[in-house]
Amino acid sequence: MAFVAVVLAVLGLIHLYLWKRLVRDPLRPGRARRIGGAVVALLAALVPVTLLLTRGGNAEVVGWLGYLWIALMFYLLIVLLVLEVPRLLIGLWLHRRSAAGAEAPATAAAGARVEEPVTAAAVAVPAVDPARREAASPGMGAEAADGPPERAGVDRRLLLARGAAIFAGLTAAGITGYGVRTALGPPRLDRVRIPLAKLPRGLDGTRFAVVSDIHLGPLSASHHVGRIVDMINSLDADVVCIVGDLVDGSVAELGRYAEPLARIKSRQGAYFVTGNHEYYRPDYQDWVQEVARLGVRPLQNERVALGGLDLAGVNDLAGAVYGQGPDFRKALGDRDPSRPVILLAHQPVQVHQAASFGVDLQLSGHTHGGQMAPFNLVVKAEGQPVVSGYGKVDGVPLYVTNGAGFWGPPVRVGAPPQVTLVELRTP
Repeated sequence: MAFVAVVLAVLGLIHLYLWKRLVRDPLRPGRARRIGGAVVALLAALVPVTLLLTRGGNAEVVGWLGYLWIALMFYLLIVLLVLEVPRLLIGLWLHRRSAAGAEAPATAAAGARVEEPVTAAAVAVPAVDPARREAASPGMGAEAADGPPERAGVDRRLLLARGAAIFAGLTAAGITGYGVRTALGPPRLDRVRIPLAKLPRGLDGTRFAVVSDIHLGPLSASHHVGRIVDMINSLDADVVCIVGDLVDGSVAELGRYAEPLARIKSRQGAYFVTGNHEYYRPDYQDWVQEVARLGVRPLQNERVALGGLDLAGVNDLAGAVYGQGPDFRKALGDRDPSRPVILLAHQPVQVHQAASFGVDLQLSGHTHGGQMAPFNLVVKAEGQPVVSGYGKVDGVPLYVTNGAGFWGPPVRVGAPPQVTLVELRTP
């Protein structure tokens, strides 16, 4: 409950800030401001409603509206925070300019009173027709129209607030729209060659098609899995690896959309390990059985021999809730150390345990490459040693794929969906 309270408090503060910068500051008091405030309040309520209703794998309409707003909210917040510094500097400049404008007439008037003595002639000023005064002093009308300096300063600040709100809105909408198009588009192919010291010459060029985080769910298109399978089949891979987070829902709800997995083609089989999302439901074993029925072999803390190398897979860390966590000793403890071993583990952080078992290469997902930049910085801070691509951790080569789907907002910025072809090479 404490965590939920903190999340709700943070969401409330974010929406209060957005209301101030997008509604209160750029709009004068009145109907428009009241309507804007009501809209922000409704959007604030939409976020927890979306998170609650979509956990069951349903509520497509609410999911689309809510998650799109979450993405837009995220980028509005970032853009507005970035604008705070120039906004402050411009505001200070306008304030000084207004203050200088207010001082100038007062100084001139005081000087006139000191230098010009009051005489009877000065007191008896004849009446002048306004039209004649305007004609005699053409510049005075324009100056008076500007109003007092205080009013001009208020107008300038209002203009600044409106400009910042429009810029933030257009920028955030543009980024979100680009991210939606990227997330819903086809995955991109990443090719990488990785040398393995113990790889036999006869296995040089062995090809692994790697995909993770498909996240089949209520917001993914019906052809989502089929499109991924078509790309995998076009790679002519020796082995296909699905590295966790396949689904966000039950077999009853989403089973028909996973059917294309039965069409996967490879020389030495297709393999699957669980991710954290598989364990978000107590019926996680239903998906393990369904995947096996479709011809994809689950590796649950086990290992298989593929010619001159071994392929091992461990459960995700989240499986510990059901007593089904990763067991590296069971998967790797009794193997022949002279044979190279490839490990499938959903989370990159599992590489630290893999290192003590002499793993030659770990293939992972989980991070989505950050999915929505600059969220990749948060993923790195979470403790994942590699967010995207290739790295070496504790002496173990580690490759992390971006994943082919999305979770939450159907938006990807700076981390396109991905299918990876890993080619093993002999040094």
